Amino acid sequence: MLRVENLSTSYGQIKAIRDVSLHVPEGKIVSLIGANGAGKTTTMKTIAGLLTPKSGTVTFCGQRIEGWKPHRLVEAGMALVPEGRAILGKMTVLENLEMGAFQRKDAQGIKDDMEKMMTWFPILKERLNQLGGTMSGGQQQMLSIARALMSRPKLLLLDEPSMGLAPIVVSDIFKVIRQINQEGTTVLIVEQNVKQALKIADYGYVLEVGQIVHEGTGEALLNDERVKEAYLGGRKHA
Repeated sequence: MLRVENLSTSYGQIKAIRDVSLHVPEGKIVSLIGANGAGKTTTMKTIAGLLTPKSGTVTFCGQRIEGWKPHRLVEAGMALVPEGRAILGKMTVLENLEMGAFQRKDAQGIKDDMEKMMTWFPILKERLNQLGGTMSGGQQQMLSIARALMSRPKLLLLDEPSMGLAPIVVSDIFKVIRQINQEGTTVLIVEQNVKQALKIADYGYVLEVGQIVHEGTGEALLNDERVKEAYLGGRKHA
């Protein structure tokens, strides 16, 4: 579904990512992991059209999309849940969800998807008329994911969904991500919470200082000594 080849993006003279290549097959969960500052968010923003690459290609559903504007990518079936959630704090939960579907014209489909969001995220049903900015961090993250899903994406991009959340909330978020995938949405997730990200991933990539340094199935990376030592508190060799 998504194929990134030799992607490089810079901030001025500083190369944030260099020759990044990754593939996201349809129906799968792919995790991009790495430490803070490794270039994960830059990679995600470049894929989502928020940054223009210096070189390389991004192909989505058979079409080259580098340089496309974000709204065009949403129309094509890609939705981003950004780092920091970026919910509309002065709008209600309901209004945030409606904004997620602003490009859609299928009234019955929108209604059906709204009901599905209430099933996946029961807290949102309880808070429909509450201002988004007054909700807890975990509730805002759920709202941000639900808002993205209201566009009915083929590919959901999740940028650090666990950031700043309590462990029990993180566990709930990842259960929902797995359910979203099981119901047919392909997922690319960027995460510092390596264990959680790899536990649900079909495949994963490790990004260090702007470059892919390891890749493999989620299970293989969880058991990889290099990944354990770098990210999971594994034994350090003398």
